[in-house]
Amino acid sequence: MAEALARLRAGDAMDPHSAGSKPSGKINPDAIAAMKEMGYDLAAHKSKSLDEIPTVEYDAVVTMGCGDACPFVRARRRLDWNIPDPKGTSLEEVRQIRDIIDAKVGELCQALVSEAKPK
Repeated sequence: MAEALARLRAGDAMDPHSAGSKPSGKINPDAIAAMKEMGYDLAAHKSKSLDEIPTVEYDAVVTMGCGDACPFVRARRRLDWNIPDPKGTSLEEVRQIRDIIDAKVGELCQALVSEAKPK
């Protein structure tokens, strides 16, 4: 959901990628439904491993509460949002998680865009 929300919020201003250390290969159907409510087709995405994203230095890497188990990805900024995994939760809980992620993605997008502007 974070990648999709970044695409919604930032448009072409950034190129977000989402991946996991243990991808399931499929997208949570409730996450698809929650994102559809925002006008985004998450069904077009797939669950990816870290090996499937570009090997570059990112402006920001966000982890979702993996602590010491987080793999290393090169980045100028690191954030750990410690957001619950929506797997196995109700659609209402997935919506709440989506909204938390959306707020944090919005803040991060604003910060990155502000930093990129010439001074």
